[in-house]
Amino acid sequence: MTHKEIIDEMKSLDADIIRLGHISALLEWDQETMMPSKAVEERAEQSALMVGLHHQHIVNPRWKELFSSWEALGENPSDETEEAFLREVKSRWEKKTRVPKELAKKMAAAASRSQAAWAEARMKNDFEAFAPSLEAMVQLQRQYALAIAPDADPYDTLLGEYEPGAKSDDVQKVFDELAQGLRGLMSKIQQGTAPNTDFLKQSFSTTQQDEFGRQVQEAMGYDYERGRLDLSAHPFTTTLGPDDVRVTTRYDAKLLLSGLFSNIHEAGHGLYEQGMGSLLRKTILADGASLGIHESQSRFWENMVGRSLAFWTHWFPKLQKLFPQELQSIQLKEFYDAVNEVCPSLIRVEADEVTYSFHIIARFRLEQALIRGELEVNDLPQAWNQAYKDLLGIDVPDDAQGCMQDVHWSVGLFGYFPTYALGNLYAAQFSSAMETELGSLQEILRQGSLQPILDWLRCNIHEPGRTDLPQTLCQKVTGHELSSTHFLEYLENKYAQIYHF
Repeated sequence: MTHKEIIDEMKSLDADIIRLGHISALLEWDQETMMPSKAVEERAEQSALMVGLHHQHIVNPRWKELFSSWEALGENPSDETEEAFLREVKSRWEKKTRVPKELAKKMAAAASRSQAAWAEARMKNDFEAFAPSLEAMVQLQRQYALAIAPDADPYDTLLGEYEPGAKSDDVQKVFDELAQGLRGLMSKIQQGTAPNTDFLKQSFSTTQQDEFGRQVQEAMGYDYERGRLDLSAHPFTTTLGPDDVRVTTRYDAKLLLSGLFSNIHEAGHGLYEQGMGSLLRKTILADGASLGIHESQSRFWENMVGRSLAFWTHWFPKLQKLFPQELQSIQLKEFYDAVNEVCPSLIRVEADEVTYSFHIIARFRLEQALIRGELEVNDLPQAWNQAYKDLLGIDVPDDAQGCMQDVHWSVGLFGYFPTYALGNLYAAQFSSAMETELGSLQEILRQGSLQPILDWLRCNIHEPGRTDLPQTLCQKVTGHELSSTHFLEYLENKYAQIYHF
């Protein structure tokens, strides 16, 4: 076989794998948004079948033959993209050939049932009812990790699924530095002057919230002809194809900011998916470099753009028009300060950007202990409550607002949580590099156009997709390896102006 024939056949096989993944994502999207409650068992069987087919295509013996043919040619990849493609498809094949097909199917079916059990148990605040499902997911994740790398730390293996190349010891070091810096900042904030937020405690029409959220998403560049916005219990973004990137949100009349920033956050993810380079379409490279990089896009748009004074200079008058009675007497600076109130809270997705990372650090420590067998599932509520007391200084009143608030563990996403906090750090570092090239981000935002920002992200982050590993991408874009420095400096400068310290 020639070089071109091998690559072409690999791309054809890969395209089918990507399509099967998109079909599975469609089943998951439907379960979260449209599926009747009694359809859980049938959906579990459907999901298991699709995962089995997906797994079967990945471990197809033809891959081994193609890799051998490539090696026999003794040629180097023709360019950086081809090199990355070969790296990723071989890594995927090597991992999945170590995982028995029956284990993959069992994991998919268990995740579907566990998600449904979590939703019901959370609604009833009944951890005991959910515990058996969570125990099953922990055991399956251990089996999965040990199948891939029998001699490695199982948590490191799971972490690498979401943040390729990352090790828990390295993440722990960065998080320890971050936690120390955040504690110092929190001490200053607590001695400062807190903003008035009373006006946010009114009722805000969810219909109007949706109208405003869609306006902001469109201004960001989210393309509704290639995506859609729906409601779900837990906001998320999913890709069903290069021209089908869907986001969800949730609204609460008593929580204006929750729905708004959910819209911006998920659109950040959606823009990344919609911005993949055209040459990467229908390949394994049409994906985020890592979930930490993916989260950098949503956190950048949500916080560094959406919570900035310059952003609201343009958008607050539009929000006032939608809520004239509720906001007519509120000044721009008053609204901006309220948007950025720092207050330790129970719910991660509603946390301010200063305390948010504490939520992630707590989960990072707890899920390591679960996977390594250092913490029993039945002891999780107590351990969770203690972690929140230690890191955030708050008491957890019940498990629905505590260890059952997130869907991630119920579907087996262990190793996922650290990427949220890593996303904050990547976002700050990318933002600094952006300002070096474009000038003041705040000045761009005051002008009301978000296009220059999107163009920079398209060129530097979106279009390369998964061509680079996250550490390499960070080094290329910023000139430095990832650290907490830029993020802590950003927070210090911003909140000194809000809390007057």
